[in-house]
Amino acid sequence: MMIRMGHVAGVLAAWVFAAPVLADMPGGVAPEYLARDWQLRAIDGQAFAARASLDLSTQGRVTGQAPCNRFSAVLTGDLPAFRPGPIVATRMACADLAAEAAFLAALAAMTGAEVDEAGALVLSGPGGRRMVFTRP
Repeated sequence: MMIRMGHVAGVLAAWVFAAPVLADMPGGVAPEYLARDWQLRAIDGQAFAARASLDLSTQGRVTGQAPCNRFSAVLTGDLPAFRPGPIVATRMACADLAAEAAFLAALAAMTGAEVDEAGALVLSGPGGRRMVFTRP
């Protein structure tokens, strides 16, 4: 199989020049938002000791793992707006139910999302509320 270098260079150039356009896709969804496993690191500047994650890879939905239970919600609007509808979760008991309640309450209050210069997903809400997630 023969691959012409000119063709490869053309494909690479098209990809490089298209990358900035991906950030301007309809709905403003840049590919860096679409990680399957964002791990919660902090709520409102306080480290979050329990394990919680979210997944934005399905358009119009947020799903994930709270400290005890799986959850999901419909997102209204398009990212970077972050407006979850009612959050539904499984109902398993565990020792981290207080952390779960804090996580789900904070998540429900968020209204915006951005990926910062360090690659962290930062959800923001009224009154300066923030949730910071990183990839594992």
